Amino acid sequence: MEIGVEVASREIRTFLLERFCAPQPEALAEDTSLLDTGIVNSAGIVEIIAFLEEQFGIKVEHEEILPENLDSVARLAGFVRRKLGATSGTQASGGA
Repeated sequence: MEIGVEVASREIRTFLLERFCAPQPEALAEDTSLLDTGIVNSAGIVEIIAFLEEQFGIKVEHEEILPENLDSVARLAGFVRRKLGATSGTQASGGA
């Protein structure tokens, strides 16, 4: 599945605004820290992971649950893009 970062960002941002209480939608910039601002807590991270896995068909491994991957819309979108790239590469070499 090929998906652009912009599409992933839009879907992720929509999910976050619908599911979590952001003070103002415009306050949720691409690089706003979800944890530092209190928009998301540790339980929220679990919800975000479930959303990513269902929405984008990826598997988030335990060792990937890091702020570098999950702490902003931009980081989430980049993470999804990398995972989808790795997944499509794996599927392409599967030979089926």
